[in-house]
Amino acid sequence: MRRGAVVLCGGRSTRMGRDKATLPFGEETLLQRIVATLHALVQDIVVVGHGGQALPPLPEGVRVAHDLVDDQGPLGGLQAALRETQSDAVYVTGCDVPFLQPAFVRLLFDALGTAQIAVADEGGFTHPLAAVYRPAVLPVIDRLLAAERRRPVFLFEEVETVRVGVERLRAADPELRSLENVNTPEAYAAALARLGAGDEA
Repeated sequence: MRRGAVVLCGGRSTRMGRDKATLPFGEETLLQRIVATLHALVQDIVVVGHGGQALPPLPEGVRVAHDLVDDQGPLGGLQAALRETQSDAVYVTGCDVPFLQPAFVRLLFDALGTAQIAVADEGGFTHPLAAVYRPAVLPVIDRLLAAERRRPVFLFEEVETVRVGVERLRAADPELRSLENVNTPEAYAAALARLGAGDEA
């Protein structure tokens, strides 16, 4: 199975107040950090932004796509990415999880089996941006978006989906760092402090 990844960074970052993709994080930006983590795990990466968004430099071979229609949420970004990917399955994440763990990504790929989606499930709360999708779900996404049914849970209800629970997730990522989003200035400051203290595990 050819493994790929998708990084969605086309959101409006309203809670942060500035574009999260370009926020400095050590010697790189948040987006560059996520791409670097995934680059060692997959053969194909697609970054999805919105029209007119300025992105930081990315490694050669990383392709950039744009939402077909802005403000469609994660399904809109996934729609654009699945049209571009060359992989059999893709791990999908946002650009705001700086402590994403490689073992966590590998676990979701391994959990996929013959299903169409494998998604992290934290006590009944599914994380659509911590999940693996097969491109075969694209027609369902097209139909859901056309019907203005933008919530990822609608997709999970329509195709075979494996929900990976906390016990399995913690086996790969004991503190569930891979699910920690940097959505606010306070969360960003805390993440920078953790980075400065060398606490990245």
